[in-house]
Amino acid sequence: MSDVDAKISPYLFVAPFFVLFGAIGLFPLLYTAYVSLFDWEVGADEPGFIGLENYRTLFEDDQFWNALFNTFSIFVLSSGPQIVVAVVLAALLNANLRARTGWRMGVLLPYVASLVALTIIFGNLFGPQYGLVNDVLGIVGIDPIDWQASTFGSHVAIASMVNWRWTGYNALIILAAMQAIPRDVYEAALVDGASALRRFFSITLPMLKPTLIFVIVTSTIGGLQIFTEPKLFEPSGGSGGGTEHQYQTVVLYLYQSAFQGLDLGYASAIAWVLFLIVIAVAGLNFFITRRAVR
Repeated sequence: MSDVDAKISPYLFVAPFFVLFGAIGLFPLLYTAYVSLFDWEVGADEPGFIGLENYRTLFEDDQFWNALFNTFSIFVLSSGPQIVVAVVLAALLNANLRARTGWRMGVLLPYVASLVALTIIFGNLFGPQYGLVNDVLGIVGIDPIDWQASTFGSHVAIASMVNWRWTGYNALIILAAMQAIPRDVYEAALVDGASALRRFFSITLPMLKPTLIFVIVTSTIGGLQIFTEPKLFEPSGGSGGGTEHQYQTVVLYLYQSAFQGLDLGYASAIAWVLFLIVIAVAGLNFFITRRAVR
């Protein structure tokens, strides 16, 4: 191979990714920013340029702030417990269990199952009248909760769906990272008299830092863009997020603005604000995780 081939061939190998990313990733992103500067409604012959007016209207929109609150509330109730349980679950799966392969495949089943089916099942479990969750609460003397009408109750129910689906998936990623830790490090700590708990906090967690950063960042990106669970949690499958928008997320509001309100300019502004929020929160989580896990 000539020197020219050696220098050019790596760029040719990675070029298809950047071409596809530019075509189906970067261009739509930039075009959405362009559309957000117009009063662009579906079917309009000549959309009018209005500059940052859509953004000004958005920041004065109470429904947007309500959707943003709902999004962060569901995100906090899902992503935080999800990561903690995933780490604990990975540690258990890393132990000497019988039929370990079966247990590891089992925790992945919720992720493999249809999201629509899981959402419908959880919607029935959290049903206000005949739901199994209220039946269990009644056994311990707690009055039934109208999970769909209550703001906090609906957030808990939707967060439960998210945790059920993604905890096992994240646990397997963390498990793979655990198994990559050199065994001689644990053996040296064991010789020094370190307990299992001490080895976990002093060896396992610090060496899991790159994987934890990846899991937390991806969970942040997915959690702030939640759409299917709150949409199907409403019996009618609407995008209002309940009668009083009590669980309408930002993406649901974007969907409502674009495909029901037919205001593409305003929906594009919502998309770009959400994009910037996701980048900011993911970056903050990345910084905190790097500092916290040492």
